[in-house]
Amino acid sequence: MICVRVRVSGRVQGVGYRHFTTIHAKELEVSGWVRNLPGGGVEALLQGERQKVGEILNQMKTGPASALVSGMDISEVECREMDGFKVVY
Repeated sequence: MICVRVRVSGRVQGVGYRHFTTIHAKELEVSGWVRNLPGGGVEALLQGERQKVGEILNQMKTGPASALVSGMDISEVECREMDGFKVVY
């Protein structure tokens, strides 16, 4: 089990990026959340099996077709009990 916090920069708001992340997280059975950040970025907390978290991180590098990811800052954090994946407002 691994838990990471990721901050994504680029054109990632208003393009379906949070929805894209949520769909793929649920498909991979990764728990956590995703939210928009002030200033235009997106932040997510991802928890699950190392391979599955790695897969969603790879998908997040490109995002949906209308997104343009310019950077990702990934840091490992302490895992805690989470159930499911959701968008946080």
